[in-house]
Amino acid sequence: MAIVFDQTDKDRRAEPPRHPEKAHRPDSPVLRKPAWIRVKAPGSPVYSETQSIVRAHKLNTVCEEAGCPNIGECWTHRHATMMIMGDTCTRACAFCNVKTGMPAPLDTEEPENVARAVEKLGLRHVVITSVDRDDLADGGAEHFSRTITAIRRTSPGTTIEILTPDFLRKPGAVEALMQTPPDVFNHNLETVPRLYLSIRPGARYYASLRLLERAKELDPKGFTKSGLMVGLGETREEIMQVMDDLRAASVDFLTIGQYLQPSRKHAALQRFWTPDEFKALESIARAKGFLMVSASPLTRSSYHADADFAEMKAARMSRG
Repeated sequence: MAIVFDQTDKDRRAEPPRHPEKAHRPDSPVLRKPAWIRVKAPGSPVYSETQSIVRAHKLNTVCEEAGCPNIGECWTHRHATMMIMGDTCTRACAFCNVKTGMPAPLDTEEPENVARAVEKLGLRHVVITSVDRDDLADGGAEHFSRTITAIRRTSPGTTIEILTPDFLRKPGAVEALMQTPPDVFNHNLETVPRLYLSIRPGARYYASLRLLERAKELDPKGFTKSGLMVGLGETREEIMQVMDDLRAASVDFLTIGQYLQPSRKHAALQRFWTPDEFKALESIARAKGFLMVSASPLTRSSYHADADFAEMKAARMSRG
């Protein structure tokens, strides 16, 4: 028997729209997914256990908030990507499914809660990301540092990867964060420069590129990482230019995945790149000198991050 709960007008008023800035955009068609994009629905016992641990520690995950297609696979292996500083972003990127609005104050207990969840999940490698917090003087840099410190204290054998905002117009933020350096500093460029004004209007391509370069300057022995989406109208030549820009900034690891349109109000998907096209992009990127490249339709920043980190370390050692 199924029970359907009818939402009253009062209930609707209590919950603000998830994407108020997108509400008045014209609808764009959502293309049917090809066979290589489809994934199995989650439902394993370990998935449920991971979900329970996340809930018990009052944590947000980008896996849920961004509607990641890999959540079933990753959570079955206890690989949950923690999203700190709340579930509401101050930016309104056209591709993103994370809620937009005015965030709540920081939860001072969150770093310790994340650390306890990492310990309970028994993670060898953890990825910590966040919403953009333009409302904070440091963009949340100190909160990242506190989270890294808490994990190091409770799980000293766990390697830490952070996926940060761009800290745009937050002088000194990355310098403060890198006083407690992670094992991997990740910031996604997301798309090619030509598309920034329509896809990532609150960001600036060269500021993001400089952030990655600065992180490497502050911790030369650490690893840096960035990611791109395809399917938004970019060309192969533009992607190759971004690869060159990232290598000039000494970025070690590149991920490339297929953009999947969250709703009709989000940026329109122009086309699906084929698995063979992704393989070609990976070959080009490796030839350009990246230590590690992950390029496939379902690749996301934290997808198989633990195995990829091990492979990247081995690649550095083999190069001397």
